[in-house]
Amino acid sequence: MRLAFLRGASIPGETEVTTSLRLAALAAGAALVLAGCGGGDPAAEAPAESATRTVDVGAGPVEVPSQPKRIAVLSGGLAGTFYALGAPVAGTDTSVLGITPDASGFPSTWAEQAKAQGTTILSKGGEGMNLEAIAALQPDLIVGGGQGITAVQAQEVLPQLQAIAPTVLVPRTTIAWNDQLDTIADIVNAQDEVPGLKAAFEQKLAATKAAITPPTGPVSIYLSLPGEKLYMAPPTAAYPTLLSGLGFTLDPVVEKADNPRIVSTGDSFEISPELLANVANAPNMQVIEMGGQKLDQLKANPVFAQLPAFQGDEVKAMSAVVYRPDYPAVMVALDQIAQAYPKA
Repeated sequence: MRLAFLRGASIPGETEVTTSLRLAALAAGAALVLAGCGGGDPAAEAPAESATRTVDVGAGPVEVPSQPKRIAVLSGGLAGTFYALGAPVAGTDTSVLGITPDASGFPSTWAEQAKAQGTTILSKGGEGMNLEAIAALQPDLIVGGGQGITAVQAQEVLPQLQAIAPTVLVPRTTIAWNDQLDTIADIVNAQDEVPGLKAAFEQKLAATKAAITPPTGPVSIYLSLPGEKLYMAPPTAAYPTLLSGLGFTLDPVVEKADNPRIVSTGDSFEISPELLANVANAPNMQVIEMGGQKLDQLKANPVFAQLPAFQGDEVKAMSAVVYRPDYPAVMVALDQIAQAYPKA
């Protein structure tokens, strides 16, 4: 294509400055023509990334920042996954069921990352949504939901949260750590980080499986919570599912209990002391210490002392970190399992 109109000859009566501007404009037009002919730079033609994007985790579309800079996390049970993804957490709730924060004020599984980012503690212990503290963070994205009381509290003040910044609530039914990872990665636009994190988990899972000897016979899981009520975990909950992947056989406690109502978000059910002997009669048991009686105390309790696992000394104490694990916690859970069941 001949571009004769780019010649430098001036038009009669045109000043030197006008000629220069005219030639610059003509050159720009020529570039567009060349681009239309297939000679343009594809990189130069690519549109700039949008400042926002739409996500929908099940409650309707929400317009969120494409690259959030200051995220307020309203559930401590989700926070560890944000740190694993490298997301910028400006402030977070720190309450995780059964876990006491360390001296820094954060749960130990993600305390170092929180301190490194200078994360602000928004609330703790399910004490409620501190709207003033959340607004003071000047977040560009708010994420709550998941499991626990903080999910309920966030739902109750959702309009007020939306007035502060775009707000996304992770569904209460998203309980497995890997599903939470996928959901949160989508919210914060960090999907590229997911394959590496899952690969690291699979590698550690395989190493743990090779390093342990699962107990002979089924195992049941007792949740030692504060108060008088007794709770057990169904085999379908997140932590028992992890055990299944390591070769453990989960006892069918739900069927033994005559299919009771599964409470909370599907990871526990209440059982009466009178029925405990008929339900928790597997030869092996794990006691997850979540603020209730510790294993040594349960051994002195006549209701538990009669159980086969206690009589055979086949009971292992696990910390609350293993229950409802986020990404960092599931990696710690593998370490605890390896310590509790070393290869014979």
